[in-house]
Amino acid sequence: MEIPLPVVISREGKWFVASCPILDLATQGKTEAEVKENMEDLINDYFKDPDTPKPKMKEIMSVSLTNVPVKVPEGVLYGKASSSSKAKSC
Repeated sequence: MEIPLPVVISREGKWFVASCPILDLATQGKTEAEVKENMEDLINDYFKDPDTPKPKMKEIMSVSLTNVPVKVPEGVLYGKASSSSKAKSC
């Protein structure tokens, strides 16, 4: 049986990091393709290991992904400090 599992991939410095929250697994790779392959291998090993507790199919299938819109203070995403965040001298 083949089922889709949510995997989050982000870049951290020189590495790509992937996590599968429903299985509590994470791995890394030098490229996005490598981290995807590493995650696929890790998930396959996870399911093959008889000693690792597995979530119920109902739990796996009940996962949903969503985006949550949030307001980010001006300058935060570009590394600029806002005037209100600067320390005031006495």
